[in-house]
Amino acid sequence: MARGAVDLLRLGLALVLAFGLIFAAGPGQAQLETGATVSETAPDYDVWESTAKRAEAAVEAGKASNRALEELRAEIVTWRESFLTAQDTHGRRIATLQAQLDVLGPVPEDGAESVDIASRRADLNAQLARLQAPVLAAAEAYSRANGVISEIDQIIRDRQTEALLSLGPSPLNPLNWNTALSDAAEGLIVLVAEVETNWNNELRQYEFRQNLLVIVPFALFGLVLMLRGRRWTSRLSGHLMGRVQRGKDVLGFLLSLIKVVLPLVGLSLLVAAVQQSGFAGLRAEQLIAVVPFWGGMLLVVMWISDRLFPYLPLRTPFDLEEGLRPAARRHINLLALVLVLGSVIRLFGEVAGLSAEASAVLEFPVTVLISVQLTQMARFLRNRLAPPPAQEGAEPGRYRLSAVRGLSQGALVVGIVSPVLAAIGYRAAADALLYPTVMTIGVLAFVLVLQQFIEDLYALVAPRSEDRGEALVPVLIGFVLLLAALPLLALVWGARVADLTELWSRFLEGFQLGNTRISPTDFLTFVLIFAIGYVVTRVFQGALRGSVLPKTRIDPGGQNAIVAGVGYVGVTVAALIAITTAGIDLSSIAIVAGALSVGIGFGLQNIVSNFVSGIILLIERPITEGDWIEVGGQMGYVRDISVRSTRIETFDRTDVIVPNADLVSGTVTNYTRGNTVGRVILPVGVAYGTDTRRVEKILTEVAQAHPMVLAHPEPGILFKGFGADSLDFEIRAILRDVNFSLIVKSDMNHEIAHRFAEEGIEIPFAQRDIWLRNPEALRGDAQAGDPGDNTEGES
Repeated sequence: MARGAVDLLRLGLALVLAFGLIFAAGPGQAQLETGATVSETAPDYDVWESTAKRAEAAVEAGKASNRALEELRAEIVTWRESFLTAQDTHGRRIATLQAQLDVLGPVPEDGAESVDIASRRADLNAQLARLQAPVLAAAEAYSRANGVISEIDQIIRDRQTEALLSLGPSPLNPLNWNTALSDAAEGLIVLVAEVETNWNNELRQYEFRQNLLVIVPFALFGLVLMLRGRRWTSRLSGHLMGRVQRGKDVLGFLLSLIKVVLPLVGLSLLVAAVQQSGFAGLRAEQLIAVVPFWGGMLLVVMWISDRLFPYLPLRTPFDLEEGLRPAARRHINLLALVLVLGSVIRLFGEVAGLSAEASAVLEFPVTVLISVQLTQMARFLRNRLAPPPAQEGAEPGRYRLSAVRGLSQGALVVGIVSPVLAAIGYRAAADALLYPTVMTIGVLAFVLVLQQFIEDLYALVAPRSEDRGEALVPVLIGFVLLLAALPLLALVWGARVADLTELWSRFLEGFQLGNTRISPTDFLTFVLIFAIGYVVTRVFQGALRGSVLPKTRIDPGGQNAIVAGVGYVGVTVAALIAITTAGIDLSSIAIVAGALSVGIGFGLQNIVSNFVSGIILLIERPITEGDWIEVGGQMGYVRDISVRSTRIETFDRTDVIVPNADLVSGTVTNYTRGNTVGRVILPVGVAYGTDTRRVEKILTEVAQAHPMVLAHPEPGILFKGFGADSLDFEIRAILRDVNFSLIVKSDMNHEIAHRFAEEGIEIPFAQRDIWLRNPEALRGDAQAGDPGDNTEGES
């Protein structure tokens, strides 16, 4: 009863999902059919014309700044999106008019056409031309906007390439050193002078006294969080980690975030207190505003180093000895510190307005320091963390170590080349290599930390699953994280945000196939509707198999055929509904599909043949699951009939996969087709001189006494003839179930041996007489003439 209720529930669920699928497809179809009546706001082509001319003039002149070109590009991208939307206006109505014209057929060559048909054709053509006019205008404007965007992108890329390859002043030129020192000193003097001026300003002092109630708490609380925040978090972590049995890695990750948040909040409060004082000048204000970013960078890098090489004996992404972990953390933190120092010097140069010579001289030592630290860290990772493997693939996770080794080698090259380029004067090229390399290492390390957290979280949720590092779900999530990091890495290596948005726009536009544009939205709609249809089909199949068909008189083979047929029909209907709902016009791609089908037909003809054969097997049912068959020299039971092949389980308990085409076109022996009654033949031999009638009687009694042998027809005993070593008999009996033929033969052989032993009947075995024609040859030449050498031997 419980199983029947479950099956009825499945059937009801399948019907509900089926109606939901129909209703889901219905509104979309209705919307497509009534789309012609919806009035959409058409683009203002007059305004677009003005914008396009302005953009083309700017492109032709080539004097606009990159920022102005980016703003102009963003404006044109908005126009392009509106033109793309306008191209889909009245699509369903245009298709209907085209179908009506196709029904009328072409205009007769002799012009002999009735007035009504000619009038109707002219009316349809007029409607079609009226509806296609805005579509064609949108297509032309879209092409124009696309061309202008491409020209702007090319101009910006050319400028970037020119700046990258430009040769500037060399920091090794002694003539530039005095200029750099004087400019830097002058910039510092200006910063200090601005602060002194504000300090002596009575208005500033009055505002400072008024804001003391805000400044003092901010400063004190900020100092406390900066100085004691990490220590408090470490104590809390040690206290909680000792009390937790499961999920220590997850808890450690969450607590480690507090080590970043508390000092960063304290630093932000300190910066806010300084800003509230009002004593910082305009230039100093620009430097102070970036301090939280610099502090946050250092804290995040320290957090990453702690997660990759922790103090506590926790699980780490790399198998590094605990004694070497402090050195690894030191290399990473020093690299981040030098990187922040370079950012400070660069921003100071921009704020102070330093010359190109001064900037080159001041930034060159930082470039050397970053390169040296990057080289040391790369050597450490290569030698300590990822030594050359003795055998590729010898241990799990080798790909991670191989990636680290490759990244270390690349960092070594960049650490050597960048200072050389900067020394020559190619500062932009050196920065374009050095800083992106360091930031790439940081991004990948951050992704690795997140992946480790996902693995720990998965181990907490599914503790009984396989190894957390080798489980499928964490690996897939890590792959998604790596894909999500690709846009960030592209930006790090110089890609513009406009480049990424352009790629995304192209992706959303989809691709043109015939007269149909297939977009990701259409694809997702197709996948969603098809998935719903597939689920409906499987639920309905389960209800039929478990509830409906067992109550009928259809044999199990027929039930399996019905269930499989319902599955094929359901999947086909789901695909058709999904295609229709997604708005994919199959007629426009019929020619392309026809051309592809020819090539696919040649390449997949065996698969198609097996598929058709599988359908024939399900309809004709020459074999069903559970039948004992023999095909192609293989004998066994049919366990599964699928679309392409049939699985046979042999008596050795091995599976043999037979293509369905072999079962349809070849010779198949089915021992249990329709029923399990079958004949067994058992050969028996007795010695010469035995009473044949007595043997026949004994064999008859043995056959009739076995419970699997049918009484009607009676078993037969045949005296087949005189063999080389025995008198040959055969027992031929009809069994109730031929599947037990081997057991029946074994039982009969045991009984025959017993009865023959009681009756004194000998079961012969092969004997051979050996005659030596020339025995004297075996005795040697000395006895060659002895007439008694003629001997007989028997074995």
